[in-house]
Amino acid sequence: MTTLEDTQELLGRGNREGAALFKEWFAELDETAKTGGLAAYVFVMGSINEILKTFDLPVVFPEINSLQTAVRRVAHEYLEEAEDYGYSPDICGYVKADIGTQLRGGEHPMAQIPKPGITVLTNACNTYIKWAEIWERMYRTPMFTIDIPGTRQAGGQTWRGNPDFEADRRYVEVQLRELITLCEDVTGKDFDIDKFREVLTYANTMSRSWKRILELNQARPSLFNALTDGTIYLGVANGLRGTEEGARYFERLVEEMEYKAANGIGQTIDEKYRLLFVGVPCYPIFRRFNELFTDWGGTFVNSTYLWFASGGTNRGFEYDLGDPLASLAEGILISVRDAMDSMFHQNVALADMAQNFDVDGIIYHPIKSCRTVSTGLADSRKHMTEELGIPSLFMESDMMDRRVVSEAQMKNRVDAFFEGLATRRQQALADPKVR
Repeated sequence: MTTLEDTQELLGRGNREGAALFKEWFAELDETAKTGGLAAYVFVMGSINEILKTFDLPVVFPEINSLQTAVRRVAHEYLEEAEDYGYSPDICGYVKADIGTQLRGGEHPMAQIPKPGITVLTNACNTYIKWAEIWERMYRTPMFTIDIPGTRQAGGQTWRGNPDFEADRRYVEVQLRELITLCEDVTGKDFDIDKFREVLTYANTMSRSWKRILELNQARPSLFNALTDGTIYLGVANGLRGTEEGARYFERLVEEMEYKAANGIGQTIDEKYRLLFVGVPCYPIFRRFNELFTDWGGTFVNSTYLWFASGGTNRGFEYDLGDPLASLAEGILISVRDAMDSMFHQNVALADMAQNFDVDGIIYHPIKSCRTVSTGLADSRKHMTEELGIPSLFMESDMMDRRVVSEAQMKNRVDAFFEGLATRRQQALADPKVR
């Protein structure tokens, strides 16, 4: 029997423990920087954390570091420093905030960020390669790029047994073996296959749990906000993937969500409208941006951001420990392709989300800083509106640069959107043929 004390401990536990783990992760980076230890610079779409953790390499996610400067309202200082150094206002805000961090010798609101001892990246984002080349010039650090073959047609994945898929999987596996050799050279350690299997076991637990958490949020009322709570979960999913702490966290998060679903416990707001979010959040006014929607009883039940920024965890793919390296290659091929498709072919997934999560509206949020995520969203919105007949809102701002964020304009757009939803709902009550 669950007591009131147990209930109070369970509710909100994922957010509390996630924030604590996040601070511990940054504390490790701070210690690495101050002791001059090696660190690996990686990106969320294809971090290859499973191999790097086998070599005990702390991982630095510059994307996460950059968004943290925006959440803490100091991003403009880093952006301006990078622009003064010569970087264009038009390029990715994440890149410029990271450059500002490097120019400051690793100074960051969360910790001292260590210099890269190795850089590992995939071709999931066209910015990754040019970004990593900056560190290569700055620090003469080894840079390893894994080329992931994309889907052949309109986001259509191929799977195990398909000749093209098997050829692509072998191609990725060869590159992973080369990465292992480089890690051995950089760290002076031999690759430990038993430790590798242990890391994959923890990663399997996390993936299985994350998939379940997303499914549970189909409940009405929804159990967590995909925009705010989801960002905390993403931080742990990326930084602690392949670790015992990360696996245990997600098991406990499933326990919390199962309890909330079983007892009909939703979020702290009165849920009136269920929304999907497409794009990257507006971090310069992160809390207020969410309030523009929650003030109307709107909550985000899922998002493409939980898809492409989860490092593949959302797929629920589990590695085969009997053939771990081949299985890692398969998982990376599937997850990185999936991440790329989430940016360029998100309509199929949005249609599934709209039905499974019973949504009332879709919010499209293109941003100045990232053309990769934002390109084609206007056409996508038009297609989805015609296809599904679900109301949508198209609002532009930025994930980093407060200079192009107008809260007043966004509020006007959001208010008008919800007024339209309210009118639509009233009409549906009067005429059941109106959805």
